[in-house]
Amino acid sequence: MLGVFVGSAALIIILSVFNGFENVILSMYNTFTPEIRIEPSKGKTFDPSEVVFTSLKKDSRISNYTEVLQEKALLKYDDGQYIAMVKGVSKDFLKRQNLDSTLLQGAFILEAEDTPYAVIGSMVQFALSINVGDNFRDLQVFSPNKGKSNSLNPAEEFTVKTIHPIGVFQIQQQFDESLIVPLTFARELLGEEKNISAIELYLKKGESAAKFQEELIQKLGSEFLVKNRVQQNELLYKILNTEKWAIFFILTFVLIIAVFNIIGSLTMLVIDKKKDIAILSSIGADTALIRNIFFVEGMMISLIGCIAGMFAGYVFSVLQQKYGFIKMAEADFITDAYPIGINWVDYVLIFVTVVLISTIASAVSSRLSVKHLNNSKDEL
Repeated sequence: MLGVFVGSAALIIILSVFNGFENVILSMYNTFTPEIRIEPSKGKTFDPSEVVFTSLKKDSRISNYTEVLQEKALLKYDDGQYIAMVKGVSKDFLKRQNLDSTLLQGAFILEAEDTPYAVIGSMVQFALSINVGDNFRDLQVFSPNKGKSNSLNPAEEFTVKTIHPIGVFQIQQQFDESLIVPLTFARELLGEEKNISAIELYLKKGESAAKFQEELIQKLGSEFLVKNRVQQNELLYKILNTEKWAIFFILTFVLIIAVFNIIGSLTMLVIDKKKDIAILSSIGADTALIRNIFFVEGMMISLIGCIAGMFAGYVFSVLQQKYGFIKMAEADFITDAYPIGINWVDYVLIFVTVVLISTIASAVSSRLSVKHLNNSKDEL
């Protein structure tokens, strides 16, 4: 019973911690990954002034509508050079929640007194050794000039703009290799007067993203791709799911070992109660009754241990979630204590797993209990 107790509690606690880390990672991603993203299926840009998009902008179900124009460009800061993704965003971008939680340095400001500013990723800062506190050095951004090619003067083939870096954010390499700038700055740099690369949407609380996505797919047709968060970060979600299932199966093997100890325990019990079994048989108990006695005992051992372990794991998870008494070694992580995420599906899954394993183990043990029943009666 203690073995099942420990195994069940360990499964609950470790899966809850993993859920907590998953929630932290996804919350960081979700600051930059919208609920719905609209992209052209062919080409890089499209015109957002079409009727379908102007009506979409007025949709009451949408809480945040951000137009995005992005392209790779060459960055230069002092003698350093780096190729990064320049992401120009409309003003609604700054209305997103938890933007400040991604900041390492500076502030999340894109425009002040008609002056554009850039918020750069940590990879860009590291590669170029950018000091956001230095007000006298700006970042140079080079982008190919669409109007000119094969010019005698190579400098004419590039549009060069300067912008001051005012903040540094850190999420993950995919985002940290970019810089966020105002949409107007990106238009001037990339030579796009009206087209954009994507539209990013956040819905109001309570609205179904899946239903809204399906509706948009029908409206926009095959000319546009409408992606939800999973489709935008397929690799991330696959890795998180794979890791969680791997942890579950590894710990389940430990639990199987604990549960199958029931066979040993019940076998010892059968040996100890051999005379009692023979007496029961002599006064009329058939093999099915004797088998069921040991089967029920095996199930009681495992189920009491499982329920008690799950309850202990739940209590521990709630206390850690509320008080965070187990701290992390990394002091500069987004949270100082191990995060916890309670998912009731995990409890159901663990309970079903224990019941299944316990049924097999108890059935094997109960069959062994009556295997030599006739010999026991003769000995008695």
